[in-house]
Order: sequence, then C-alpha cells, then structure tokens
Amino acid sequence: MRETVFKTEIGLTHYLSADGEPLGELPGWSHEPEPLTGYYRWMVLARQFDQKAVALQRTGQLGTYASSLGAEAIDVVTGHLMTPEDILVPYYRDHILQMIRGTPMCDLLLYWGGDERGNASPGMGRDLPNAVPIATQTLHAAGVAAALKYRHQPHATVCLCGDGATSKGDFAEALNLAGVWHLPLVMIVNNNQWAISVPRHLQCAAPTLAQKAIAAGVPAEQVDGNDPIALHEVVEYALQRARAGKGPTLIEALSYRLSDHTTADDASRYRGPDQLKEAWRKEPLRRLRQYLVNLGYWDESRERQCLDEAQQQVQRAVEEYLSTPPEPVESMFQYLYAEMPDQLRDQIEMARVRGGGDL
Repeated sequence: MRETVFKTEIGLTHYLSADGEPLGELPGWSHEPEPLTGYYRWMVLARQFDQKAVALQRTGQLGTYASSLGAEAIDVVTGHLMTPEDILVPYYRDHILQMIRGTPMCDLLLYWGGDERGNASPGMGRDLPNAVPIATQTLHAAGVAAALKYRHQPHATVCLCGDGATSKGDFAEALNLAGVWHLPLVMIVNNNQWAISVPRHLQCAAPTLAQKAIAAGVPAEQVDGNDPIALHEVVEYALQRARAGKGPTLIEALSYRLSDHTTADDASRYRGPDQLKEAWRKEPLRRLRQYLVNLGYWDESRERQCLDEAQQQVQRAVEEYLSTPPEPVESMFQYLYAEMPDQLRDQIEMARVRGGGDL
C-alpha cells in the first residue's frame, strides 16, 4: 500500500506582460500613480548609477564592480516595502536597495573604489555591509532573524542572494535553521539565470529554485522579478508574515543579468546575442514605463526630467567620491590588536616613508 504523505506546488506571480500590458485583473493600488511612479524614478536612478560606475571602472577610477543591470525592480520594490526597523542583509548587487535604506551614493562608490569606509557607512544603520563571498550572508541573516525573535521584536530580516548562491551549503543551512526556528526571515533569490558563466540549467536540475525551501519547511514561490506590481504583492506579503511571527519565506525572483557578471568578466564569451536581445525586451524599466504611459501617468517630458535629475544626482556623488581624501597609511594597521605591538609600529613608520603618508 502506498499513501501520499506530502504534496505541494510552487506558484508564479506576474501581472504585466513584457510590453506593460495587464495579464489579468490587477491589484487596486496599481491603478494609482503611487507608488509605481516612485518605483520608476528609483529604477532610473539605479540604472544611471550603474552606467556611471561601469564608466568609472573602465577609466581606472573605480575597482571591479558588479552591475545590477536588469534587477532594478527587485531592489527598488523591496527597499520601499521594508520599514526602518527591518534589517537588510545584502549581497554585492544591491546598490540601489542600500541607497533606499539610507546609504549615501558616495559611500557606495567609496566601497567599490577600495575604501572600506564605504562599507561602514553611518547610513547603513543596523543593516549589514556588502557580502562578496557567495551565500555566506544567508547564515548571517538567519542569525540576525534569530536575534529579532529572541528579543520579541516584530521586524523582518531581508536577505538577498543570486541563483548561484542556492547551490552552496550555507544557503541550505540557513533555510533549514529558518524553518526549524520559525525565523522572521525573507530570503529573496535574484535568479538572473547566470552564476558567472554557468547557466541556470547547469546549476541545478530542479524545475525551480524556490522548491529548495520545501525540504526546510519554508513557504516559497516564484515571482516575475521584472514586474514591479507582482514584486510588490509577493514581497509585501512575505514581510507581513515575518513581522507577525508567522515565519520565513523564500522568494525566487526571475530576472536576467543584462550585464557581464562584473567588470572583470566578458559575458559574450559564453552567451549569444539573441538570448540577450530577448532579455532586453523583457527588462523592468521598459515594462513599467509603458504601463505608466498607458495609464497617462508618464510621458516624454516626465522622462527627460527624471533622467536629468538622476544624472545630476549621480554626478554630485561622483564628484564627492573623487574628492574624498584617501585614508592615512596607518589605517591598514588599525583594529588588528587591542594594543599596538612594537613590530607594527615599525611597519607603520616604514609604510609612511615609502607611501608618502597616505594609502
């Protein structure tokens, strides 16, 4: 005799077609200009920042940079739905999300320029800094969520990662802990279809990445990561569950990495132009702009004004970044010991002589 002991399904939420047309009945709030016009303005700013950061790297004024091109909607919607009391545990593509949370644009440029002061910005508040090692931040997020629960604080921890991170043991361990301890954790996977040069279908044989949460007893679903309306609905629900003590949620946001993996990569070596062209047709800014135009909430004049304002804001941050004096050479020796040993004092003096006083 054989009995079914477990059965589930993974849902996909989407409301807008690639051309910004409704696929069915939309939530009532989405017929109003806000928050969607606000989302769009932030997405434009994200893209302008991204373009400028790549240009700075190409001209030797910034270090290796990880683009967020194609994932703007995920960050923008999530950032606006989080409360100041929620805690963000980001990964290395969450630039605009960190800005929305309060980190100045200049500090983000400092970080990517190799200045660690940018990774300790006062604007981060209780949010954690950038995590570059793949999936390690998921365990940090579980720990933060455990602290919120232990202190009976009705807030959510939000952790983001890429699809490649779901192949790491850290990810599985964090989900398992979140499920067992019923933690207020919202895990958002930016499934941009590429783990550097490894395509999604070679990373994992499962039909969805969301179903990886099932074994941990964590509710999960997919959402169109290029659809701000769908993102709003799914992320808001997960945040409300976490804050109400109803446990964790895993969200697989389907997007596409329109850029190279980082500025140290050349994606043309492993993916074809036809695939990229099709992905551009589905990108989030084009989709939301067309929807807003159809409703009469956006036009060419607003577009030009929005673009000008974003470019000016980015340029001001770049000028502040480029004019920031470097840290003194002794900063590399700080925070290593409670009391400075003599051998490090000698090394500081040697570095000052050779380095001219500054890093």
